[in-house]
Amino acid sequence: MRKIECELAIAGGGPAGMASAIGAADMGLSDIIVIERDDHLGGILNQCIHNGFGLHFFNEDLTGPEYAERFISEIKRRFIKYLLRTMVIELKNDKGLIAVSPNGLVEIKPRALVLAMGCRERTRGATGIPGYRPAGVMTAGTAQRYINIEGYLPGKEIIILGSGDIGMIMARRLHLEGCVVKGVVEIGNFVGGLTRNYVQCIEDCDIPLYLGHTITNILGEERVEAVEITPINADGIPDSSKKFIETCDTLLLSVGLIPENELSRQANILLDPITGGPLLDQYFQTSLSGVFAAGNVAQVFDLVDHVSDSGKKAGENAALYLRGEIPPWGKETASVIPGEGVRCVMPQKLTENCQGKLNFYLRASTHRRMVLLDFSASDNRIIYSEKINIVRPPEMINIAIENVDITPSGKYYFTIKEEYL
Repeated sequence: MRKIECELAIAGGGPAGMASAIGAADMGLSDIIVIERDDHLGGILNQCIHNGFGLHFFNEDLTGPEYAERFISEIKRRFIKYLLRTMVIELKNDKGLIAVSPNGLVEIKPRALVLAMGCRERTRGATGIPGYRPAGVMTAGTAQRYINIEGYLPGKEIIILGSGDIGMIMARRLHLEGCVVKGVVEIGNFVGGLTRNYVQCIEDCDIPLYLGHTITNILGEERVEAVEITPINADGIPDSSKKFIETCDTLLLSVGLIPENELSRQANILLDPITGGPLLDQYFQTSLSGVFAAGNVAQVFDLVDHVSDSGKKAGENAALYLRGEIPPWGKETASVIPGEGVRCVMPQKLTENCQGKLNFYLRASTHRRMVLLDFSASDNRIIYSEKINIVRPPEMINIAIENVDITPSGKYYFTIKEEYL
């Protein structure tokens, strides 16, 4: 088995992993290795040929491949090492990695590690839809790869279950290719993705949207022939008396993303049951000291720019850890807890007083207008408060708070409440 020692290893060469490497290198770290399972750096960006990337990070409107190329150029300019077609299959408690490559197994022993493996799509098995198992049922991301990378159309008459961003983007993509997109079916009463994608992909393309509906059966044996669409009643139960059949030859699933944390579980890293990612402190450090997490492996972001921003910070902090300038994960960390109106928050832990700007990423639990967002201590002391015109669960809230003084082992809460006029 080939053995490699390095200062910093980064598992994943997508937008978070590349930004982590650049962030660490710009802090003076030179012995960095990025490990990427694909043939090229860039991760999922390489199949995202639509624009909308880079508006925050580069102040430009880029396609996914263009966005990736910006980072790849910077990786090469800094002479950062990377291993392609190499997949990490094991993470040990001492931060050691076992990876499989075209030349066999590789053991990598870093002093610090950034987890940047991204996320995966929920498949049909996670939805529990009854019916046969015909061809033509696939995730929206798989269809995206078929059409944008492989050059194949997945079908001609399309139904999409779920109104997440990738589902809406693929609705437009297939519409532009001449397919008949017969509808996007969403179990909730609001779209699950960004408003801009709803406007540009659903409204502008005049694609039918069935809010408050779900698919209750898949028809067809060899190939999908139709799906059964059923509205959801006020109790959240499908109303079979109002179901209808819509013919199609392809069903795409856009029903959520799951952070890739099998490696984290192997190393017994503490996970947040709501986000699905590791519990993190303000340095993006996990409960295994010296192991950091960034991007969609930490929690699913809605903008790749924020993925890269979190990666850059994680890489910078990994370099600071190696210099002994940030504390390891400690027993007396304070907890940041989602309170009323908040579904999840990151970071979930604070290890020391925070001088300067501290970024929090959170999501609302429901749609609301004209609200107050508060960050408070368990003694009801308000540390930060902000009025927000509208909050939506699909759209992440990014809050920067200056100079947060914490009490060791204390509890702090984010809440969204009290509509204001």
